[in-house]
Amino acid sequence: MDNEKKIAVLIDADNVSHKYIKFILDEIATHGVPTYKRIYGDWTSPQHAAWKEVLLDNSITPIQQYSYTTGKNATDSALIIDAMDILYSHNVDGFCIVSSDSDFTRLAARLREEGMLVIGMGEKKTPKAFISACERFKYLEALSGQPIEEEETPETPEPKRSAKSKEKELKNLTRAIRKIITEVSDEDGWAYLGDVGNMLAKRFPDFDTRNYGYSKLTPFLSSLKGVELDSRKTSNPNISHKYVKMK
Repeated sequence: MDNEKKIAVLIDADNVSHKYIKFILDEIATHGVPTYKRIYGDWTSPQHAAWKEVLLDNSITPIQQYSYTTGKNATDSALIIDAMDILYSHNVDGFCIVSSDSDFTRLAARLREEGMLVIGMGEKKTPKAFISACERFKYLEALSGQPIEEEETPETPEPKRSAKSKEKELKNLTRAIRKIITEVSDEDGWAYLGDVGNMLAKRFPDFDTRNYGYSKLTPFLSSLKGVELDSRKTSNPNISHKYVKMK
């Protein structure tokens, strides 16, 4: 079971704010047990001062990495070396890499080649390459309940660009959902909701209903036009199976 998996949580302090740590660990608890909790950065730097209390409260081990050369990210190298050491110790079933940096793209791909579950976490600005390299990816803004907005550009006002971008994204996702339902449905067009959710997660590593303001898949699908849901009772009165099809 996923919640029994042993997971190494490796955090890039240079690219993550301390305000997200509780949400990160809460999310990891739904996927497994964090057997390693390490965070990398130059702890002599004043910019990391806010992490001190957070690390103590959550039993996270800080790994000191001095910035030897300007323009070179030594923190990334330290995290990657540790990840490979942990991989070859054969003590974990998966990794959670917390960063908004594309430098960990190859690491994520390499860990997956070894059969590891790889969960990525980062802000909306995270490059697509790193997101795609992970089996699952969670936006920190969504985990913390903050609205996910597109970055503002000088040429386009943020509110207009954000609304247009979200609308396009939702249309593409709805199209993908329609295709998935067609692929896994029975002769009557009904698809088991669990199968649809699994296929979505495989094809879109960063898919999370919280990105759209919904806590679960059922209410999210109910909000889409042309989607019909059905709840079917089982022999256990406390359990029902949900199915979905396109109208």
